[in-house]
Amino acid sequence: MDTSPTAHPTTVTAPATPHRRRVATAAALASAVEWYDYFVFGIAAALVLGDLYFPAGSSTAGVLASFATFAVGFLARPLGGIVAGHLGDKRGRKPMLVLALTLMGVATTGIGLLPTYDTIGVAAPVLLVTLRVVQGLAVGAQWGGAMLLATEYAPEGKRGVYGSVVQLGVPIGVVTANSVFLLAGAFTTDTAFAAWGWRVPFLVGLLVLFLAWYIHTRVEETPAFREAERALAEQEKSERGSPLRTVLRDHLGTVLLAGGSFAVNTATFYILITGVLDYTTRELGMNRGAVLTVSLCVSLTQLVLIPASAALSDRVGRIRIYAVGAVGIALWAVPLFLLIDTGSLLWLAVGTFVASCFLSIMYGPQAALFAELFTPEMRYTGASLGYQIAAVGGGGLAPFVMVLLLEATGTSMSVSAYIVALSVIALVSIKVLADKARSS
Repeated sequence: MDTSPTAHPTTVTAPATPHRRRVATAAALASAVEWYDYFVFGIAAALVLGDLYFPAGSSTAGVLASFATFAVGFLARPLGGIVAGHLGDKRGRKPMLVLALTLMGVATTGIGLLPTYDTIGVAAPVLLVTLRVVQGLAVGAQWGGAMLLATEYAPEGKRGVYGSVVQLGVPIGVVTANSVFLLAGAFTTDTAFAAWGWRVPFLVGLLVLFLAWYIHTRVEETPAFREAERALAEQEKSERGSPLRTVLRDHLGTVLLAGGSFAVNTATFYILITGVLDYTTRELGMNRGAVLTVSLCVSLTQLVLIPASAALSDRVGRIRIYAVGAVGIALWAVPLFLLIDTGSLLWLAVGTFVASCFLSIMYGPQAALFAELFTPEMRYTGASLGYQIAAVGGGGLAPFVMVLLLEATGTSMSVSAYIVALSVIALVSIKVLADKARSS
């Protein structure tokens, strides 16, 4: 029996295949460049931002401060999702995606140009936090817009596959961010990298503005939104409800379940790409370039696994595939850190690769799953809220929590326990979503 939530059908005129492909490509690129801009901050936070913007008596205090700034971006993401979701359900998916890309390009470039603490004093960390908040608002707004551009243009029976092209933006963003940092490190000395080399990946983010222009001029609004807009136009203006109010009043439980189901995925992901980078280089003494290379190679495997799991979810159901990934993350949490603690690049690669496989199994069908939980007139709001709640509860705090747990306990097994606890929450949430789907 297919336990995926019932999709809400919408009667629309099927767009031509070439246009579908152009929209899917634009959505994937939007996701990739947005996540690239977002991830370069995480890498920089693990490598240089603590010393440059938060000088303190110990390296641990500086890292904690930079990871706290990293987390601030996640706290802003729900607000970006709420505002863009509300306007996206009323005004359209495309305008909000263009706005999100523009905000991200401006904020990321600003970080690349920002003077350090030694130059402008306390204004430096204040401005850094402010720009990180703007990044958070932008990525909170982006995911729903890109995801809905892809899934609402998807042909019958392929919503999972089309949704996965947006999910591919995450590994593409990680690979690109790691690659640019590796190149910056390879062509600079350690002193030059700390002085200016780390800024190059942020300045590359300016290219996102060109993509925003392309989507604004070449991509049409989704058929599902146009149909929902026509339906709403038949109502009196005074009778039209707020998508946000409707979601919070009638579907808050679904939003919380969606967030609970995904927090373990986003937490484990940021532990792997940011927390582990700090842990292996600062605590285990491993080479920065080598660890970044492992992260890059592991992320490349997701380019195959994410669409494969999404395609399988189109055949056997979203929740079945989603649950397999959550179980795998729980079972692998302890072996993951036992392998990392060896200090061997080979075992680091093995541990993170297997973890990445389970993350991909969950992440592939997630866009279509969240889209199918809500009807078109509230889909941007509902799906964005669920995703961003998971991002705050999981991803934003994960590297910070990891450092605190390591300092407090002296063992990486405490981080494994943290992942297992989030896995239990995910499995309970998935079970309730599956029960709701069967009864609908």
